Amino acid sequence: MWCNEDAAVDTKKTGYWELHDGTRALQIDEIPAVSCSSCGMEYHEDHVVEEIEDQLLLINTNKLGKVVSFKELMATERFLKKNYFKFYN
Repeated sequence: MWCNEDAAVDTKKTGYWELHDGTRALQIDEIPAVSCSSCGMEYHEDHVVEEIEDQLLLINTNKLGKVVSFKELMATERFLKKNYFKFYN
């Protein structure tokens, strides 16, 4: 996407997220990502970042440890079904 080469591949990377209340940060392992061997860019696509942000708003983050996998995070039970404060698609 960034350098317009065909060398980009889907992969999984570790990311670090500060909780919305600012009390601490989490290490999230195995987040879907894109990695390009041509330009060296590694990134998480916008829709994946949005999924993580929404999930962190909708769960009891006190139950999470310092390190969690993406799969575990997304499987955590929510207080609400969706983010009702998002006013766009």
